[in-house]
Amino acid sequence: MKGVELDGEHLRINEVAAVAYGKPGDCKVAIAPQAIQRIRQSRRIVEELIESGEIIYGVTTGFGYFKDRFIEPAKALELQRNLVMSHSTGVGEYLTVPEVRAMMLIRANSFAKGFSGIRLEVVEMLVEMLNRGVHPLVPRKGSVGASGDLAPLAHLSLVMIGMGEALYQGEKLPGGEALAKAGLRPLVLEAKEGLALTNGTSLMGALASLAVHRAENLSYVADVAGALSLEALFGTLKAFDPRIHQARPHPGQIKCAEIIRTLLEGSELVRSDDSRYVQDPYSLRCIPQVHGAVRGVIEHVREVVETEINSATDNPLVFPGTELPLFLSGGNFHGEPLALAMDYLAAAIAELGNISERRLARLLDEKANGGLLPPFLTEEGGVNSGFMLLQYTAAALVSENKVLAHPASVDSIPTSANVEDHVSMGPLAAEKALKVIENTETILALELMATAQAIDFRLKSLGREAKLGRGTRLAYELIRQRVPFIPRDEPLYPHIRAMQELVKEGRLVREILRAREC
Repeated sequence: MKGVELDGEHLRINEVAAVAYGKPGDCKVAIAPQAIQRIRQSRRIVEELIESGEIIYGVTTGFGYFKDRFIEPAKALELQRNLVMSHSTGVGEYLTVPEVRAMMLIRANSFAKGFSGIRLEVVEMLVEMLNRGVHPLVPRKGSVGASGDLAPLAHLSLVMIGMGEALYQGEKLPGGEALAKAGLRPLVLEAKEGLALTNGTSLMGALASLAVHRAENLSYVADVAGALSLEALFGTLKAFDPRIHQARPHPGQIKCAEIIRTLLEGSELVRSDDSRYVQDPYSLRCIPQVHGAVRGVIEHVREVVETEINSATDNPLVFPGTELPLFLSGGNFHGEPLALAMDYLAAAIAELGNISERRLARLLDEKANGGLLPPFLTEEGGVNSGFMLLQYTAAALVSENKVLAHPASVDSIPTSANVEDHVSMGPLAAEKALKVIENTETILALELMATAQAIDFRLKSLGREAKLGRGTRLAYELIRQRVPFIPRDEPLYPHIRAMQELVKEGRLVREILRAREC
């Protein structure tokens, strides 16, 4: 992707990921001409209303509990600067550079809608910081997701006014110095601008966008792992017959069954139709029903997130060309849509981990797989423990996911002297979803590692050449490029790390989807 043009309407999650994970300048960000016009138009209205003496929240009044305190026009600039400084209360580890880049991009796109009443220079500063690689250091914790992500966005805004801290070309610097090295000058915030910068759901939106991006990759990885487990465990394709899934026509279920059939096309390691073993265990037989339901959740969450990252989420908002009043206070900063969506996503992805761990356990347990495979996938069991502990690790992660799947969005705690008396906890919901995704990436990496080992044993036991499926053969080869067959005990953690990277980097899915299209 060579560039992304922000118009406030059409930003997509794949574009957020491209900018977030790409090097500064590789995917250039620009403001669309129509957005520039809207930004200027709304700013003119703000300036006219201020000049006429209009009472505007956060412009001629204080914030939160101080909403009824009138602010003299002479103190307008001080008000905005003080807001950014006083709200910089974040704690904990810093967000990653991709997370900060995603947050900056989404904030700029929200401003591109033209409802925030700020100068074009503010939006241009965000865009130039992205393109030149000035990345504010933003602590992870401090937002309850109600008046937007106040503390995180304040830390981002500090750098824009020459304060705070930032990374530039890998070096941690004071904010003003980072700007200077990138050829940028600090902003002097004018009326409404500090409020607009700190008031919005851009942290939640950033974490949610990256979560959906990783979850979509993971849904395909789960299908690949399930298909390889079917071959390793001598499963049947009867349960993937399209007639079954048309009888219960959930789109995700139908798609998953079709993917599994394609991956296993031509396989000689699955059971024939005339086998006396009629049915497989649920972790194999119900792959379309479980994986498909998760895919449906991801699709729903994608829709919610893409709506949010193309929304105006600060307050108050300016509405040029409409009936009076042109300036309206509301609550678009409240993170409830994202909070609920992230909790939903966390529960769904936890299910991918649950079913994957059950398939892994079956690969390792000779009683569960009917003696098809040696215990714990090792040749000299007893002296060697083989892959025994892979399931322990998977079990630990599955159990952690169950705790993390408890919804954050059902919690609330009042803030600002009970003026902001209901909050979303959206940032926490997004953080938990990302942790569940990370755990499940590892669980599936463990299953993939075990399937390759199991398939080697199956091929050896057959004593002849046997074809893997059209897609599973490619997956098996990609695994074997990273992890060899392991005949006797050795440290397994380097191999686990190699598999984690294979899953996370997306190559496994890209290669298989490319082959599927061919």
